[in-house]
Amino acid sequence: MPRKSIALLCVAILANAGCAHKYPRSQAMIVDDAETDQTRQTLGYYSVAGKSSARNVRIAAAGGGGGGMVFAASRYVAVHHKLEIVEPSTGLAKSIEAVVAYCGTIQCEVLSSSVTNETAVLSPAGNLSVRVAPQDLNKFLDFVGKQGKISQHSTESEDKTAAVVDVEAKIKNQTDFRDSLRKMLAKPGVSVADLLQIQEKLAEAQAELDSEATQRKILANETEKVFVEVAFRSEQRTTSRSAFAPIGDALRESSGVLADSLAALITAIAAIIPWLIIIVPGGWLLVRFVRKLRSKRAERKASSPTNSPGR
Repeated sequence: MPRKSIALLCVAILANAGCAHKYPRSQAMIVDDAETDQTRQTLGYYSVAGKSSARNVRIAAAGGGGGGMVFAASRYVAVHHKLEIVEPSTGLAKSIEAVVAYCGTIQCEVLSSSVTNETAVLSPAGNLSVRVAPQDLNKFLDFVGKQGKISQHSTESEDKTAAVVDVEAKIKNQTDFRDSLRKMLAKPGVSVADLLQIQEKLAEAQAELDSEATQRKILANETEKVFVEVAFRSEQRTTSRSAFAPIGDALRESSGVLADSLAALITAIAAIIPWLIIIVPGGWLLVRFVRKLRSKRAERKASSPTNSPGR
């Protein structure tokens, strides 16, 4: 009897994961209240089955060669648009504000926006990131294109089908696992040890189910809406240069060159001065030593002829 009940319960679990056996779930969930060992084995087996069933669904969704069944009838694709708008610097901030305001009139969500003001070394610029519903994408792109000249527009796409199928399979398995645990918990005559174990498994299943549900919402946000990133740049003004412009540039840069040269000279002098304290006295002593040495040699040469006749 225990083996038969365990077999029936295992068949019901595997049937939820896409197995071929399809026994009625109500028959599989009949658990003898007196068989506490069977309940513990069931909990352990259900945990293993819940972890492996998502992998089985993912393999089946890949369509395994030979006409395998595909669970995901449609693809889930995340689309990403990148645009660069060039316009006069005076109206850049107003253009970003206009795009943000227009985003509120359609199915559009502003994720981030930033504006860099013009400074002595930086040109004005801005960035905007939004998520737009596919049916309003063309409207949004047309409005953005009216703010200036579109200098660049690129599109990227990433297939999220495998990730969506994997998460949905985990949600289904965890939901079935949680419901089964709740039914076990409601059975009369459950021992205290089994009750604690069921409650622990139930808490774990609910936590994992919430995590997978959050991940599914993130994937839905990525695949059901289009991510658009817009970069606003100011126009680069070009002016004609005269033939004497290089002379003017040289005169303006001459003061800087002179200052750099003078600074290099001061640095060199400052580096040499400490060594002069040692070099100058040392050189003077060396010169005196050489002179004394030469004078002694000269005296020896002068005295050597006078001493020779006396011998």
